[in-house]
This record gives sequence, C-alpha cells and structure tokens, in this order.
Amino acid sequence: MTATERSTELITVAAQAAADKLAHDIIAYDVSDVLSITDAFLLASAPNDRQVKSIVDEIEEQLNKQLGAKPVRREGDRDARWILLDYVDIVVHVQHSEERVFYALERLWKDCPEIDLPEEAKATRGKAAEHAEQQAAEEADLDGELR
Repeated sequence: MTATERSTELITVAAQAAADKLAHDIIAYDVSDVLSITDAFLLASAPNDRQVKSIVDEIEEQLNKQLGAKPVRREGDRDARWILLDYVDIVVHVQHSEERVFYALERLWKDCPEIDLPEEAKATRGKAAEHAEQQAAEEADLDGELR
C-alpha cells in the first residue's frame, strides 16, 4: 500500500508552508506499509521555539486555506519544542533542532520510502547543520572578544 493522493497533496502543501517559514531539514516518509493509523509523516525543524510555533501555524493555515483540512489533534504548544499536527492521513512533526537530533525520528522511518517534496522544501536539507556551525562560529568570536 502507498500513501493516498490526498495524503501526498497534504504533505506537499505542508512542506511548502514549512519551507516558506524557513524550516530546516524538511523530509516526508510514506509510512502506510508499516502503520495503519496514518499514511505519511512530515518532519521539519527550527532553531528556536518561536520559529517552531510559526512554522506550525503556517502549515495549519495553508492546509486549511488550500485544502480545507483541519487537524484532529495538535500537541506540544506549551513548550513549542516539538509540536505535532495530526490530520489522520498525515502527521506533521515540527521540532526544535535539539529535539530533532535527540529523538532522530529519521532513524525510525529510514526504511520507508521518501515522498517527493517541492524544490523549496528539498533545499532545506542540511540547514540545521549550517545554522549550528554558524552559531558555534559566532559564539567562538564572542568568546575571543571577551578575553
């Protein structure tokens, strides 16, 4: 079994919305062969809590506006470190970059086929690592200035 056309459509809109809000490392998996509760997962991350929330809000707004889809469940808003949107056909995970590394959901789903995403979403791959390197360099410069 593969993800339905509806699921793929939802994933595409959600991925584009995440990319529009500068999410990092957007990837989607067709989990329909291993899970009966949903067809696909979308994973995205951001370097801070405010951006995580902004990405989730944009995904929710665009799915509603473009496809009339509303989540049946939204979890994790309080801390905004890992917010989950459950649309039944798809589940969206937007994580703070630290949680993304710690929980490594990609490892769990690496045997599932990837769903092709819009170019803007594909271009986000590796952005978390770039951001971490840039932040480390800025901190090193600041440490040097303080000494």
